[in-house]
Amino acid sequence: MGARNLWSKEELILAFNLYLKLPFGKMHTGTPEIIELANLLNRSVNAISIRLTNFASCDPYHKNRGIKGMKGGIKQCQPIWDEFFNNQEELVFLSEKILAKKENTSIENKYQELLFDLKDLKGETVIKETKTRVNQSVFRKMVLANYGTKCAISGIDLPELLLASHIIPWSENKSERLNPENGICFSPLYDKAFDRGLIGINQNYQVILSSSLKKKEQTPFYQSHFSHIENLKISKPKNYLPRKDFLEYHLDTIFNKSN
Repeated sequence: MGARNLWSKEELILAFNLYLKLPFGKMHTGTPEIIELANLLNRSVNAISIRLTNFASCDPYHKNRGIKGMKGGIKQCQPIWDEFFNNQEELVFLSEKILAKKENTSIENKYQELLFDLKDLKGETVIKETKTRVNQSVFRKMVLANYGTKCAISGIDLPELLLASHIIPWSENKSERLNPENGICFSPLYDKAFDRGLIGINQNYQVILSSSLKKKEQTPFYQSHFSHIENLKISKPKNYLPRKDFLEYHLDTIFNKSN
C-alpha cells in the first residue's frame, strides 16, 4: 500500500465527524455528504463509505447488532472512537475546526450565524462560548439524523421547526452532552414542555403528562396539543434509543418538580 493511501488522523477525524451526522442507512456512495467529503479529502466515495462502516463497527450500538467491518480499518478507527467517548466536546470541536480549514474557511466564518454576538468577548470566554455553540450545533445534526428529521411526538418534518432536546440537561452532565442517546428530536412546543417537566417519557418510550399540565385539560390549547399525546409512543429513532437511565433521571429530577 502506498503512503498516499494511508489515512492521516485528521482524515479519520473528519470521517468520524460525518459518521456522527449521518443515519446508518445513508452510509452509501450516493449520499451527497459522502461525495462532498470524498472531494474534500481527494479520496473515492467508496473509501469514505468503507470508513463510515468501520466506525459503525466500533459503535457499541451497531456491534450489538452484529455489524462487522474490515478488521484493518476498525483498528485505525477504534482509537478515534475511544478518544471521542473519553472527551466528546474536545474531539467534536476539533473535528469542526479541521473541517472548516479543509473548506478554506474558519469556525468563526462557517458558524457566523451562531457566533455573531461574540465579537466583543475576549480570551477564554469567547473560546468557551464558541466551542459550546458549535458542539450544540453538531449535537442537533446528530439528533435530527437519528430521528429522520422529524419531531418524535408530532412528526413535524421541517428542520426549521425542530430542536435537539437534551434528556439530561447540558449543564447537568458534561460527559453525556454529545451522546446521541441523550437527545430526542422535538418541535419547540414539546421541547419546552419536556425541558420544563410538563411532559416526560417513561421506560416504554411513552409520553406522560404532569399533573400541573392536566389541570389545563379544559382549555383549547390542551385539547389541541396535549390530550391526544398522553401514552403516545415516541417515534422510533434510526440508531440510538433514548437511554432508559437518562429518561429516569429526567422523570426523577425535572418531571417530578412539575408534578
